[in-house]
Amino acid sequence: MSASKYSEEFKRQVVLEVVEKSRTISEVAKSYGLVPQTVGNWVNKWRKTHSGIEGEEMTAAQLAEYKKIKAELREARMEIDLLKKAAAFFAQESR
Repeated sequence: MSASKYSEEFKRQVVLEVVEKSRTISEVAKSYGLVPQTVGNWVNKWRKTHSGIEGEEMTAAQLAEYKKIKAELREARMEIDLLKKAAAFFAQESR
């Protein structure tokens, strides 16, 4: 078997785009020219090795709350982007 095509640092950078910036796997894969399944595998592997909060395992309730907050954050960011585009559109229209 040959050596990995991508460096560990590159994989880490890609995974952190998903994990820390709340971007979807598909978005990140597309932006790096990768297959979504590959990015998904990297994210799943990262989550298995980093599944705790400060070294402790997350409870099911903590994990559910974390996922809920992450989804809300993603939605809020999308709404902010939409509002920015709308403001720019109306600013341009009023000229």
